[in-house]
This record gives sequence, structure tokens and C-alpha cells, in this order.
Amino acid sequence: MKRRTIVLILSVFILLTSCIPIRIAPKIQDHKTIKAKKIKRSLPKRQMFIFEDTKDEYEFYKYINTKFELQEVNVHNDAPFTLEEKQYYFSFYEVDIPNKSINLVPIAADALLERANINSSMENLYSIRKENYYIAIEANSDDEHDCLLNSSPSNKIITTYLKELKDEYFSTHNYNEVLFKK
Repeated sequence: MKRRTIVLILSVFILLTSCIPIRIAPKIQDHKTIKAKKIKRSLPKRQMFIFEDTKDEYEFYKYINTKFELQEVNVHNDAPFTLEEKQYYFSFYEVDIPNKSINLVPIAADALLERANINSSMENLYSIRKENYYIAIEANSDDEHDCLLNSSPSNKIITTYLKELKDEYFSTHNYNEVLFKK
């Protein structure tokens, strides 16, 4: 009898103190080159170089604007760069994908308080949301529509370039420094 009671109390405690995940954002260690639709439905159906952005919002925009001296023109779309004497363009998207989970403790507490005719407003605690930010970059040229496809002749050099761009972005705190690295 005691054992059953302990198991029942322990089960109820675990259930009430747990959070049930509804959506879990992907963990990207360094970067991934995948179809962007797999990460977020609102992105184009193209191969993209995607990495997790741990800096503040719009920092990548500021970095690209400064590095390529774009003066706030076409920063998100078709930023030009040259590799092996060939002109390429890249566009990027700053994407947020939240982790969402339902918190059962406030729901149970609200139900108990309502039963006792006590007014409670814990509705804003029913779910927990943590934002995760990503940068998704697509690349093209005049000859190729999608340079990040595995079958693209430019795939390796573009991926290497974008990885170096990402590494420089994370290692630079004052973006004016990148103007001196050219």
C-alpha cells in the first residue's frame, strides 16, 4: 500500500513539474547546407548555408553592410562578392525559430484555484518560449541559379567562402576592422 502511494505521488509530482515540448529548434553546431524549407517554411525552396546566430538582432546585417561597403543598399539581397575572378551574389535571411513547451504546473494550479473559487491569472505562464536565431544564406551567379546545390560546380568554393565569412563575423566585434583586412 505504501509503495503504491509513493509511486502515485511521485508520478503526479513528475507530471506536474514537467514541461511538454511542442516545438524544438534545430541545433546546428557549426553550419549546415540544406534545403531552407526544412528549417523554416517561410524560406525559399533553395539550398542554403545556415548557422546559429548568437549575436544580437541585425548584427549580421551591420557586418555585411560594413564589410561590403553597401551603404544600406541591397544588404539583404544580392550582395556581390568575387571568387576566382567570377562574380557571385548572396542574399541572407535572419530567422528566429522558438523552442515552445507547455508548462503543466500553472495549468494545474489554476484549475485547483478555480475549483476553490479563487481568481488566478497564471495564463501567461502556461507556455515557455525561448527564441533561437539563425542566419540562412543563399548564393547565386549569372550562370548558376543555386550555387549551394551539391551538383553545382561552385559548391565547394562558395561553402568555404561562407564558412570564412561566418567565422570572421563571430570573431569581429568592431565591424570597421573588416575594412582593414581586405
